[in-house]
Amino acid sequence: MRRGFSICVVLAAMAACGAKSEGEMTQFSIKSSAFADGQALPAEFTCDGADQSPPLQWFAPPSGTKSFALVVDDPDAPRGTFRHWGAFNIPAVARELAPGAGNQDEGLMVQARNDFGKPGYGGACPPPGHGPHHYRFKLMALDVDRLAVGNGASIKDIETAAEKHLVGRAELTGIYERK
Repeated sequence: MRRGFSICVVLAAMAACGAKSEGEMTQFSIKSSAFADGQALPAEFTCDGADQSPPLQWFAPPSGTKSFALVVDDPDAPRGTFRHWGAFNIPAVARELAPGAGNQDEGLMVQARNDFGKPGYGGACPPPGHGPHHYRFKLMALDVDRLAVGNGASIKDIETAAEKHLVGRAELTGIYERK
């Protein structure tokens, strides 16, 4: 019995040594309940469906985060990177965006003008037969409460301003192809 107890104590100690606190186990990351990283973006979040923004959740932002900015782009577009969604001044306490948040005029964030020429989310819509496109959902943790950009700012303006205040970045990629 004593030997069994000793083995349990040693195993428990080894497990404790290898255990990490919640902050150490989790790093700044973004995910969606609608698709996994590197997997297909469901049609409802594209021009072939409801064209609504997907649900997003994020975890463990870096210390010093005062707000977030989100950029969704397609680096596989025929004429270079196409920007589908830019949202900024997302409060530091936020940890998710509900489905369709990018399609609303008002909410907890400001939305930039996308490459379709309008504010808000413009869903994945690659040219038919062009092959799979990668839609990158890039969440940036910032050291400022508000980005200093003018009304009607483009997503590129948001990215440029955010880079100057970056304390962390997380990325999620969805793939979509139109045959």
